[in-house]
Amino acid sequence: MNKTDIIIMVTIIAYLLAMVVIGILFSRKNTNVGDFYLGGRKLGPIVTAMSAEASDMSSWLLMGLPGVAYLTGGAKAGWTAIGLAIGTYVNWLIVAKRLRVYSQKCGAITVPDYFSNRYHDKNKILMGIAAIMIIIFFVPYTASGFVACGTLFSTLFGWNYHVAMIISAVIIVAYTCTGGFLAASFTDFIQSIVMTLALISIVIFGIYTANGLDNVIENAKSIPGYFSLSDIHNVEKGTAEDYSGLTIASLLAWGLGYFGMPHIILRFMAIEDKNKIKTSRRIASIWVVISMAVAIFIGFIGNALTANGKIEKLVGEENAQTIIVKISMFMSEKHVLLALIAGLVFAGILACTMSTSDSQLLAASSSMSENILKGFLKIKMTEKQSMLAARAVLIVIAVLGVILAWDSTSSVFNIVEFAWAGFCATFGPVMLASLFWKRSNKYGAIAGMIVGGVMVFLWKFVISNLGGAFAIYELLPAFVAAAIAIVVVSLCTAKPEKEIISEFDAVCVEAKK
Repeated sequence: MNKTDIIIMVTIIAYLLAMVVIGILFSRKNTNVGDFYLGGRKLGPIVTAMSAEASDMSSWLLMGLPGVAYLTGGAKAGWTAIGLAIGTYVNWLIVAKRLRVYSQKCGAITVPDYFSNRYHDKNKILMGIAAIMIIIFFVPYTASGFVACGTLFSTLFGWNYHVAMIISAVIIVAYTCTGGFLAASFTDFIQSIVMTLALISIVIFGIYTANGLDNVIENAKSIPGYFSLSDIHNVEKGTAEDYSGLTIASLLAWGLGYFGMPHIILRFMAIEDKNKIKTSRRIASIWVVISMAVAIFIGFIGNALTANGKIEKLVGEENAQTIIVKISMFMSEKHVLLALIAGLVFAGILACTMSTSDSQLLAASSSMSENILKGFLKIKMTEKQSMLAARAVLIVIAVLGVILAWDSTSSVFNIVEFAWAGFCATFGPVMLASLFWKRSNKYGAIAGMIVGGVMVFLWKFVISNLGGAFAIYELLPAFVAAAIAIVVVSLCTAKPEKEIISEFDAVCVEAKK
């Protein structure tokens, strides 16, 4: 291992140790399960905003998105980012405050809790289905983070992919198990700062090395369909292809996913003061727009560096998603200080992964221990036993994530794409109906969850194979199908009880204050 590798390694280890220390410090604040899963609803507006967006972006921001832009240009990455930016803002605008009020009024500390308590589901069927759906889609989502970690270290130091992945998973589990929600939220806040510094560092160095901004743009324009939102670059043929309106619509539909993301929604439930959500919304929206725009531009920069021979050409999605790693390695070879900055960039990639994985692990473990074991199966546990069960389940889910991430050629973008669609279709329509439609009932909610979850699998693995208009992103048709199921079943079954209606009206009044 040379001097550069040592500097990078020390930087990364220092960062990882800091995350574990934070977990240990915050473990002292977990006096009950509510603290472990929701932090006692004590998050300030800045931490709420940045932790929500850091847990949202994952390794997709620094690996998946730049990789797609590097290969195919601005269309796929650009329309996806636009959809996500709009979705982020609208989610904060219409969901955050009302959910904060509603979840407190009905005493919910997890997302399945909220759905069950909102519809007064005494049999906890809604809670059980929601919890199962969370586990089904969070395991592959968590696996995508482990893939990113394994890919990072194997690319950097030539480590065995599986060993690197397992070590990363152990560290993430360590601080999440000890510190719970507060640790995850505070480390996410720090990680959002590290991610930002990583993006800025790569852009500045990349533009300089590519001989200026003009050269980066000119290179992008010279590639057929690359510097466009209406065309996409076909890598195999080296030609431009039309990007259809239907495809664009399906990419914009990524934004719908925010309404159903448990690890993001939990931040809304945990904010200390509902009246500070406006501040959080502004911070979150600005950060998301800038970070995604920069991530896409890094793909453009990487292509320019490939064109002038500074870095090797990356073929295939699994290689393209390492573009930021390649640029950082090239940077580290120039100077000791730049090697330190490169270490910060790699820590930023880990930050993307860890900030999402910790939140996902918490949401998934709470679904199993609180909602399935205690809620649905009605297994009686003391507070201490609940905490132990939560941590045990968290470890089991992490192990399943490692198993799914065992294939080193897995695409981070594709894994996240599927899990994102799953959460969007399963929870998005139900969340909106629960907050804004008084007539919706538990039967409609159950139907919506089941139809949404099933349709994601059906469209992805069966219907999309028909090609043509059917080959769109499964998120959009699954979301629509779930919404229709909620409306139809709710209208065909009994109206909600007066108590539920009164609670809904009270929440509406409180949310307007």
